[in-house]
Amino acid sequence: MNDLAEYTAKVAQQARAASRELALVTGEQKAGWLRKSADALRSRTSELLEANEKDIARAPEYGLTSAEIDRLRLSEPRIAGIAEALEQIALLPDPVGEIIEGGVRPNGLMVSRVRVPLGVVFFIYESRPNVTVDAAALCVKSGNAVILRGGKEAFHSNQAFHRLLADTLTACELPTNAVQLVETTDRTAVGHFLKRSEFIDVTIPRGGRGLIERVTAEATMPVIKHYDGNCHVYIDARADLKMAENIVVNAKCQRPGVCNAAETMLVHSRIAAEFLPAAATALRDSGVELRGCPRTCDIVSNCQPATKEDWRTEYLSLTLAVKVVDDLTEAIGHINEFGSHHTDAIVSQDITAIERFSAAVDSSAVVVNASTRFNDGGELGLGAEIGISTDKFHARGPCGLRELTSYKYIVHGNGQIRN
Repeated sequence: MNDLAEYTAKVAQQARAASRELALVTGEQKAGWLRKSADALRSRTSELLEANEKDIARAPEYGLTSAEIDRLRLSEPRIAGIAEALEQIALLPDPVGEIIEGGVRPNGLMVSRVRVPLGVVFFIYESRPNVTVDAAALCVKSGNAVILRGGKEAFHSNQAFHRLLADTLTACELPTNAVQLVETTDRTAVGHFLKRSEFIDVTIPRGGRGLIERVTAEATMPVIKHYDGNCHVYIDARADLKMAENIVVNAKCQRPGVCNAAETMLVHSRIAAEFLPAAATALRDSGVELRGCPRTCDIVSNCQPATKEDWRTEYLSLTLAVKVVDDLTEAIGHINEFGSHHTDAIVSQDITAIERFSAAVDSSAVVVNASTRFNDGGELGLGAEIGISTDKFHARGPCGLRELTSYKYIVHGNGQIRN
């Protein structure tokens, strides 16, 4: 592609025009497109799998780990799950036009605060092709046009998904440019898009720290993001130990390469001698390498000593840091110092400890007696998510439909003038 500046300007302008058309589209039209897209996913599964196989075949060229290849891989059940997610999003209330609050002023003015789309979303993501569909669905349902820039590792899969979505947009008489896929893997294009603040309202990067740091440094528009998913499970003195074992194994092993997988387990010293041997066996049976503090290494044989860097590390693999703590205060302090403010869990039957942990841990999601893996838009009833934010403005936690909206004031009068 010879002139990236010209190309990116054209794509951004097309997205802006499409966003203005979407502002006038009804909720039923958008829901109809989502249902039609779900049907197309099921009927065109073989086409999608064929494209995905091209990406899987090239994965070794890009040095992808087994966990990263798992994130890249499509299957019939995974495509069926993507289709089901679209149908769930279709059933959700349309946020656009929702009256958040309103009232009548003493002078008779009727003032309403109404939910509106953000406008144009530039979405940058790495090797998870299902995210192409999730992002497109959430953006269009919330009235936003989206520019999708996937990673080179999933280029063929993303192209196949985009062809399908473009076909269904056309069939439903919605603006085709509401969903655009960047046609080049040249990273220079990203820099051009990040300078198009006159057309793009928000950028959402979803990937590794290097990507997030680059986007944050170069973007001329707001960025919704999280850097790391260094998530913790704290096993309290009054935990149900079998429940705790099941939770930590699930949080670490169910999908170790995702941002809400557990990376550190903290264990109260009062139950460490009883809990750690059984938990270590269960984790090792699932292939987990343990890196422990000195007290953990005294209890668990063949445990690698942890360094201070281990407490800050998002492994995205079957490695877990383990630390014995003296009390709840130390656990909270450790999480707030070393964590990434993403997802942190407590396992306890002590309501006082639960309430204190929930109030004091400064994370986008605090989970009580359940796996960290539940900090996910689909699991929390958002239908799907376009990402998870650890920021505090304007969105925090999983970003679904409402997080892709802003608001404006609509004021109705009958001739009032201001004195």
